[in-house]
Amino acid sequence: ERVLKENIFQPKLAAYRQLPVFIEPDVKSASTIVGPDEELEKEEEEEEMVEEKEPTVSSSLLLELGEAAKEIPPPFLEPLWSYGCYLTKGNSVSCMAWNKLNPDLLAVGYGTFHFKEQKTGLACCWSLKNPMWPERIYKCSYGVTALDFSVANPNLLAVGMFNGTIAIYNVQTHLSTSVLDTSESFDKHLGPVWQLKWVEQDRGTTGEDKGEILVSISADGRVTKWFIRKGLACTDLMKLKRTASEKKKVGTEKKSEALICRQAPGLCFDFHPTDTNIYLAGTEEGYIHKCSCSYNEQYLETYRGHKGPVYKIAWNPFSTEVFLSCSADWSIMLWRQDSIHPILSFSSTTNVIYDIMWSPNSAFVFAAMNEIRVEIWDLSVSSLDPLIVNPAIGNLKFTTVLFAKNADCILIGDSDGLVTVYALRNMIASDSKKVDALHDIIGSVLDPHGERATEESRGSG
Repeated sequence: ERVLKENIFQPKLAAYRQLPVFIEPDVKSASTIVGPDEELEKEEEEEEMVEEKEPTVSSSLLLELGEAAKEIPPPFLEPLWSYGCYLTKGNSVSCMAWNKLNPDLLAVGYGTFHFKEQKTGLACCWSLKNPMWPERIYKCSYGVTALDFSVANPNLLAVGMFNGTIAIYNVQTHLSTSVLDTSESFDKHLGPVWQLKWVEQDRGTTGEDKGEILVSISADGRVTKWFIRKGLACTDLMKLKRTASEKKKVGTEKKSEALICRQAPGLCFDFHPTDTNIYLAGTEEGYIHKCSCSYNEQYLETYRGHKGPVYKIAWNPFSTEVFLSCSADWSIMLWRQDSIHPILSFSSTTNVIYDIMWSPNSAFVFAAMNEIRVEIWDLSVSSLDPLIVNPAIGNLKFTTVLFAKNADCILIGDSDGLVTVYALRNMIASDSKKVDALHDIIGSVLDPHGERATEESRGSG
């Protein structure tokens, strides 16, 4: 079956690998076969016709006469194929993750983020060898909201669910049951697990700080690290507390507030690319907190700028001082670690931005997603408008995005259970890993003290 599928999808897989696509020659019938003498005569006739058609006017003269040069075609997304089957149809794609060892193995979680629409969830492992049927299928009692593959043990897949349970599956075996889960644990999350990530801790050469941990963030306001011992043991890295607004702090009147819950629901986090002791956490309040694994009582910094829940945070993989965030306030914001105010704000639609991701191949390119379209931005080209806009068709809604690791492609999940692979075409070639240009963009909107020069400097389209 795999061989047949690979044969059927060969041109698309070749395009994904950025290999030349060979077109099969047409098989000629016996009546059209000609002898060698006739072939030689045909070749001579073709050469004469080419010589007759050759222009006698030089190319420089043609330019002088005003012949315009061919325009460079605009960048676009070319659809290649979709991962999907009857099991996934009608189930919304909630999350995606690549295997850390095998970049052709993709884990996809299916579930909804809305409380009233909850039903059983699904986690599937897809391979390039067969885009029409998953290699592994894990049925979950609740909707899947987050998943990630382990780095140290690439066969382990962690899955977070809407009811707060975390389950770990071994994809090497054909067993459909989890090897570990927190369903019976007293320390399990009391709200949906919005994000999961395996993190390699390198704070010491020995001891428990060295090694890999599983970190989760939940609507119950906890950022938790999990250890695989006899079961899943955990400690809280941080309990996210509600933060008073700056206006309230300025006021002199002291009024007691009766809060129903002092915990701030956590929605997303991202660890620093080089210092895994530092991470950012986004909350439902609209704040981004910079935290340390060494301190669980207070934030190192709080970044204020968003007016709605922060749905995703992403550090730039090449410039480790810069990160992006997206929110329900329709905006994407670019931040620098040492400035508590956003450097740039991008807003091209009046829709909630649910997902963002930096390209693994460029310091300037990132993808942003709302329900009706996916945008590809290139900051080396423009900070006002996206480079590519890919709209959803009909009643379909986009749910999540993911860049391919070993190809110039992007994957888009939707509300009907499909993950479509698109090739990025006609992207402007640049020395992507040099971050000087990105720092120049940031520096152009900052004064010497590191704050924004003017409000007009913000790029908003």
